[in-house]
Amino acid sequence: MILRMWHGYTAPQNADAYHAMLQETILPGLDRVSGYRGAYVARRHVENEVEFMTLTLWDSMDAVHAFSADGRAVIHKAAAPLLTHYDEYSIHYDGTFVP
Repeated sequence: MILRMWHGYTAPQNADAYHAMLQETILPGLDRVSGYRGAYVARRHVENEVEFMTLTLWDSMDAVHAFSADGRAVIHKAAAPLLTHYDEYSIHYDGTFVP
């Protein structure tokens, strides 16, 4: 399994809207990409902004490349105005589930 980690940041007043967009639109939309297996979303307040970390789960690097060929972040058009800044590239890990 491949774990794809990415960070994005919002102003506090945009955090709830961005979180809802992730849960209702953006992440469910990844089902269209073969090999996508789900995601975790974490959020925390950091100084004067809210950090979001998304960890998406993929069957293989081939599946990841079908989503983003070069590892760059893929920003939904409606989400871009809510983000103050974000990682340009995602980080990829080989993952193992241990119950």
